[in-house]
Amino acid sequence: MVFDTSYLYFRAFFGVPATFRSPDGRPVNAVRGTLDFIARLMQQYSPDDIACAWDVDWRPQWRVDLIPSYKAHRVVEVAGAEIEQVDDDLTVQVPMIRAALELLGIPIIGAKDHEADDVLASLARRHDGVSLVVTGDRDLFQLVDDATSVVYVARGVAKHELVTPEVLAAKYGLTADRYVDFAVLRGDPSDGLPGVKGIGDKSAASLVTTYPSLEAMVEAAVASDSGMSPSMRSKLLADVDYLARAREVVTCVDSLQLPGLERGAVDADGAKRLSEELGLGGSMERLLAVLA
Repeated sequence: MVFDTSYLYFRAFFGVPATFRSPDGRPVNAVRGTLDFIARLMQQYSPDDIACAWDVDWRPQWRVDLIPSYKAHRVVEVAGAEIEQVDDDLTVQVPMIRAALELLGIPIIGAKDHEADDVLASLARRHDGVSLVVTGDRDLFQLVDDATSVVYVARGVAKHELVTPEVLAAKYGLTADRYVDFAVLRGDPSDGLPGVKGIGDKSAASLVTTYPSLEAMVEAAVASDSGMSPSMRSKLLADVDYLARAREVVTCVDSLQLPGLERGAVDADGAKRLSEELGLGGSMERLLAVLA
């Protein structure tokens, strides 16, 4: 089981009351929520191995070079440098979350010039056995196959959905190997990806099930006798260049050379001291118990 760590702590920050504070007044709602989320999912699924994927580069330059709008709406300039716009009360908690995970011996894995999605994809692809990818990002649906399922937590951990090939087929009429094409056509405003203007979920799904590739769609759009409607042909031809660039942006890199998933030793005393320092209540205790 591999966790999209930043998704979990963002969800915890906005979902757990901000009134949770350490004895010295620091916000700890994201810390408590993240630990609780991991504990709850581990308790439910009992994974043999776990890891927390980390965003070493949340907005890789090579993706920005392809699509300049990629995550651009989240950027803020500070002292001449572009950084992710994050609430200060969350920013101060990220090092606390990392410290807690390290004390618990949970592997934290990132990769230079890549974001957590690429780490999740690479870990799932190399794993010999069943993989569970915990995220609220639909783009990770591209990983789903007979050995990999997505634990989709966009509606909350308690209400999560286990996305399997059968679920993808029922919900979108798609196989996972075509999900990238579907996502490219539809777009994703939360990532600054506009998609093809005028194409939504239904028309994107229809195109993907009708044509075997984006290239085949473009060929049909070029050919006036292909049977594709003039309206759809016009939409696709207006964004031909975008299609190829966006596909590379959306596709997760699944071949990164990453360290193993060997858990470190649990520093129970250190974890309890951190829990007392931050006032984490039962969240640290619950995860310690599950790990034990």
